[in-house]
Amino acid sequence: MKRLFVLLAGMVLAFGSSMVRAETVWNLATAYKDNNFHTQNIARFVKEVEEKSGGKLKITMHTNASLLKMPEIKRGVQTGQVQLGEILLSAYGKEDPFFEVDGIPFLSKGQMTAWEVYELTLPYIKAKLESQGLMPLFSVPWPGQGLYAQKPINAVSDFRGVKFRAYNALTARFAELMGAVPTTVQSAEVPQAFATGVVSAMITSAATGNYTKAWDFTTHFYDVNAMNNKNMVIMSADAFNKLDAGTKAVVMHAAAKAEARGWIMSRTVQAGLTQNLVKNGMTVQPPSPSLLAELEAIGGKMVQEWLAKAGPDGQKFIAAYRALDAN
Repeated sequence: MKRLFVLLAGMVLAFGSSMVRAETVWNLATAYKDNNFHTQNIARFVKEVEEKSGGKLKITMHTNASLLKMPEIKRGVQTGQVQLGEILLSAYGKEDPFFEVDGIPFLSKGQMTAWEVYELTLPYIKAKLESQGLMPLFSVPWPGQGLYAQKPINAVSDFRGVKFRAYNALTARFAELMGAVPTTVQSAEVPQAFATGVVSAMITSAATGNYTKAWDFTTHFYDVNAMNNKNMVIMSADAFNKLDAGTKAVVMHAAAKAEARGWIMSRTVQAGLTQNLVKNGMTVQPPSPSLLAELEAIGGKMVQEWLAKAGPDGQKFIAAYRALDAN
């Protein structure tokens, strides 16, 4: 009996010790590579959460679509397959028009106006995500989007019949309005799509151009600064609600820092990565005034199409945004 008592006492002590050391482990899925500035920013967020929580919350990152491919990530968070995921927000415009508003070409021009769009639309985005059992954690924009082509582009008509890479409904519509043929290609598949002739032109940031080594398959980059699409890290509300108050505060504080840092990183990398396209032999130049005017006219048409879907809330947002822009 004495030996049994000692054994049981040891088991209780061991169990109690394990409870003290208990930790929560979350999984985070992203489709981007480790050298991507978005991924690097998230990695710093993950590290800070673990350090500031004293190891109570650990987050395992799964990068480069190693766990879930980009189109699967949002659903993966909703179903609890992972607790966190990074998505391209504008890819979900079919669920809610406000998810895709940052992808309307030439609605915002540069990070200052991109931030205004974000602030004005976040309440709508947050409400929709919450209805799906999700929480927005933080959002970071891509650098301004430019046109990549395998030949000089002097007018929109030069894209007529060209197979054009699309990554969401808005870029597909943009291609259609230029007379191009849109084909959906995820970021990781871009080099192969160009190599096999699936596409021969695209609109994307200098960052993606560098990550995919666009100089291997295109010759020209037109820095039109069409829009600043945002990535958003979303979180399972159920998983978050299971945390204690202190750990919740750590997560939200680290998220706020990651968002501020990410916007700065996006702005900082743009100039350097654009210059790197030049170093690798690409012709980098602004669009001609006539080409830019044609592109902006397409953007204006797409704003009207978006308003038809977004209804009164969309009208309210556009009015508020234009009032800010006028000031």
